[in-house]
Amino acid sequence: MGFLYYSAWKLHLLQWEEDSNSVVLSFDSAGQTLGSEYDRLGFLLNLDSKLPAELATKYANFSEGACKPGYASALMTAIFPRFSKPAPMFLDDSFRKWARIREFVPPFGIKGQDNLIKAILSVTKEYRLTPALDSLRCRRCIIVGNGGVLANKSLGSRIDDYDIVVRLNSAPVKGFEKDVGSKTTLRITYPEGAMQRPEQYERDSLFVLAGFKWQDFKWLKYIVYKERVSASDGFWKSVATRVPKEPPEIRILNPYFIQEAAFTLIGLPFNNGLMGRGSWTHNIQREKEFLRKLVKARVITDLSSGI
Repeated sequence: MGFLYYSAWKLHLLQWEEDSNSVVLSFDSAGQTLGSEYDRLGFLLNLDSKLPAELATKYANFSEGACKPGYASALMTAIFPRFSKPAPMFLDDSFRKWARIREFVPPFGIKGQDNLIKAILSVTKEYRLTPALDSLRCRRCIIVGNGGVLANKSLGSRIDDYDIVVRLNSAPVKGFEKDVGSKTTLRITYPEGAMQRPEQYERDSLFVLAGFKWQDFKWLKYIVYKERVSASDGFWKSVATRVPKEPPEIRILNPYFIQEAAFTLIGLPFNNGLMGRGSWTHNIQREKEFLRKLVKARVITDLSSGI
């Protein structure tokens, strides 16, 4: 599964209500009215498993389960016309040009972090996946969550079949390979969520920071430059003081994705781009409904039956 998001150029005008199925006029990325068959997020209200005609023709000769280049993006666009991919997954040396993230403080942007990010990128110097993965014509991706739903499901080998396996925070792998797999391509985390014992890290994985506060970028700079990490830097729990990764194995997740997921897909109240408002339970329900729609439309696969 790729990171799924869409263009939200009228994001600050959206007003969320408790009924997520309320029908209002929705617009595509060009500002054209989509019609009453779409909910206020821009998703089709009634999804089925039938492919649109143009996709059915293009992918008619692909066998079930085969990797289909561009399929997920095309299907997402068909059921969600506002879907687009205007931003790179990881911050690169052009990060100052992205107005959407410059306007917000972490976790939704990089405001006030320019010097720290520049210092980090000047050492890491890598902004993409690995050359081997980038060379693949089609990449099959899976995000493995940290819930116990995978326990005793023996899905490890199936998870390892994917080209890219994404894991979050300190989710354990060793000792649980039968259920969760042994492959880790990306481990996305923040200081308090990072594994604290160097031996826990997978040798071939990329370490990706999801920065939620300004201290997180400062912490990553310490890690990259192998400087001493201070426990008094405003962390809410103890953090890793060493990450056994060389600078080229470290990335920064583009805050654009956090911004889109929070305000657009889940429906967190905008609150001028600041954290601290909104019903957590209500947001979780929106997220679950969003994932159910993607599973129903076969944009993503629900391996664990946990959605």
